[in-house]
Amino acid sequence: MNQHAIPDPIPNPETQAFWDAAREGIFTLRWCNSCNKTHWYPRAVCPHCMSSNTEWRKASGRGTIYTFSITRRANPPYAIAYVTLEEGPTMITNIVDCDFDDVMVGQKVELVFRDSVNGQAVPMFRLQR
Repeated sequence: MNQHAIPDPIPNPETQAFWDAAREGIFTLRWCNSCNKTHWYPRAVCPHCMSSNTEWRKASGRGTIYTFSITRRANPPYAIAYVTLEEGPTMITNIVDCDFDDVMVGQKVELVFRDSVNGQAVPMFRLQR
């Protein structure tokens, strides 16, 4: 199955550890030790309680499709989705490695990494097997 070109992410000081872990095949999320919540997009200050008492933790890599859109006119076609992670936050991502007619809201998905144009591992999801 063809895959569209994945643009390179642009790490910054707050996200560099995330991209370094991804390069090692590890999916991490930022957790707040003050309110015990996790958040996405990675940042040092918790958006729930504004505490800077946060840390990186390995995440499950499992989630549920909240909503999705398939761009069939693109060459090759691709699917984007909001996936609600088991840990709580919802992230925008791509759904890969499937027949797009099989994608449904509420479906369980699992993490896979795909390389960007210059080889950075980028988190995406496939239908849970």
